[in-house]
Amino acid sequence: MKPIYLDHHATTPLDSRVLEAMMPYLTGRFGNASSAHVFGWEAEEGVNIARRQAAGATGAHEKEIVFTGGATESNNLAIKGVAEMYAGKGRHIITSAAEHSCVLAACRHLENQGFRINYLKPLPDGTVAPESVEQAITPETILISIMLANNETGAVSDAASIGAMARSRGILFHSDCSQAFGKIAVDVNALNLDLASFSAHKFYGPKGVGLLYVRRTGPRVQLVCQNDGGGHEAGMRSGTLNVPGIVGTGKAMQLAVDEFESRFRDVITLRNDLYERLKNGLYVIGLNGPPVEAPDFSAGMSAYEISKKIKRLPDNLNVHFGSIDGGALVSGLRDIAVSAGSACAGASGEPSHVLRSIGLNEALCRCSLRIGVGKDNTTEEIMTAADHIIRVVRDLRMKTAGVAVSENPCGCAFPDSDCLKMDL
Repeated sequence: MKPIYLDHHATTPLDSRVLEAMMPYLTGRFGNASSAHVFGWEAEEGVNIARRQAAGATGAHEKEIVFTGGATESNNLAIKGVAEMYAGKGRHIITSAAEHSCVLAACRHLENQGFRINYLKPLPDGTVAPESVEQAITPETILISIMLANNETGAVSDAASIGAMARSRGILFHSDCSQAFGKIAVDVNALNLDLASFSAHKFYGPKGVGLLYVRRTGPRVQLVCQNDGGGHEAGMRSGTLNVPGIVGTGKAMQLAVDEFESRFRDVITLRNDLYERLKNGLYVIGLNGPPVEAPDFSAGMSAYEISKKIKRLPDNLNVHFGSIDGGALVSGLRDIAVSAGSACAGASGEPSHVLRSIGLNEALCRCSLRIGVGKDNTTEEIMTAADHIIRVVRDLRMKTAGVAVSENPCGCAFPDSDCLKMDL
């Protein structure tokens, strides 16, 4: 069986058009963007174009874009940079228990420095309620950091309401938008964001590069630089710029905006087809996170407008299959690239902290799959992957129940087959 890639939350393949845009800066235009000569000016122009592309794609001003090494660095710069800059105003930060591990690690670091952190429990659907944020605010609160879309459950929180609440109280609002960009509407002004993190390899750009949006006016956000050096990126992030990566990031962001309508329609259709196939082929399947929505495209509303209303990312499916061996499940799906949780936390061997935060026990966490559909997946791949998952899950259920699995099963994936009529 040819391997099928359905782990687009972990990373996406580099778009060939992005590579084409990067190639000149990997070869002839190799200059340092800080150098005051023609080679440096060529590199600087590439960075300036990418900065304009990134700003245009997010509703920002180009001077509000700070290029970094990825969302982990962006999140650390935002959270630690605000904490150090505004510590004299207060030492309280609000986040959620379902944030990416880098956000949680940055917050734990600040706890060791004497800051107080509120880790809000998400709702059962994985979203963070604005009401719970409001209840956690104190006179000492200086920052709220809530991701726009969760990297495991795909849950989309009401960032605009949280941001409006924060602004009315003079509190800065940061959001990790790395999973959201290119999949749902991301406009920093409409969402009332003061800081926002992005990572290029989540939207078909290169690995090892990202950016941080930092608001310039209303309010002007100031950060303490976390990388001391030559004062690059308006003094917020020192270090020689990764010019090819930055050029690729800008191109990938431009393509994500230009192709938003077709990508959204394609991935949400494939995701929904996959979910229906799994439900029809298995009696017991649990959905982790918000409902799987099926937008009505015939109503005349654009995909961009529809994306503002959905509660789950269009490419995301996170499901569990009851009491089966999670390790055997992943092993049995070795030809299907899916994951049990965040790629960054995979090495720990611990059950997903995101799924635990919404109430799943350890057994259900370990038999859950995170599936991320991509723009280049085909209907044939989706159907093949679904049937393979169904067969593996049913085999494991029979083994768990002590039922011998035939060496020559009928091969049918659906419950109307006599040999697979087992609701276990």
